[in-house]
Amino acid sequence: MKFLTILLTVLACNNVPSTTVTSTEPGAPSPTATVAAASDTLIPAQYTDGKLVKVQKSEDAWKSELSEKEFYVLRQEGTERAFTGDLWKHHEHGTYVCAGCGLPLFSSETKFDSGTGWPSFYKPISEDCIADKTDSSHGMDRTEVECARCGGHQGHVFPDGPPPTGLRYCINSVSLDFVKQ
Repeated sequence: MKFLTILLTVLACNNVPSTTVTSTEPGAPSPTATVAAASDTLIPAQYTDGKLVKVQKSEDAWKSELSEKEFYVLRQEGTERAFTGDLWKHHEHGTYVCAGCGLPLFSSETKFDSGTGWPSFYKPISEDCIADKTDSSHGMDRTEVECARCGGHQGHVFPDGPPPTGLRYCINSVSLDFVKQ
């Protein structure tokens, strides 16, 4: 609890828009914390009773905070065109965070060039920061990847990646922000 208080104090001192996050654990009280919105900022995962604290916002709130393209991809499960995003050929060392909430999702250490035109990673920073769901759109069965904190659409994961996981997380650049080491 002391860490959360310190974190909230530090974040409150920054001149950055805030986001309210609440626990969605059934039957448990809903603790609320204020967290700075993503903008090239690492916002570590917060847990209550062992569960990741989720971001809860209205569609209007998301629309006011995200660009049109970010809203289309993150909230409406859109996809940016291949080879157009600013991070697909990005090679700096650091952390790729959710553009919606700042949750660290991927390390530059796991990024690779898949030739697809989107940033590709062979594993997330932590399995509990990524949520997978079945996507049967466009006549295909795929596994969609979402940010586990805010539910923002990131892209898809495929079983054709390099070792050691054999996975390829194919992620939209607009779904990510980059925090340099």
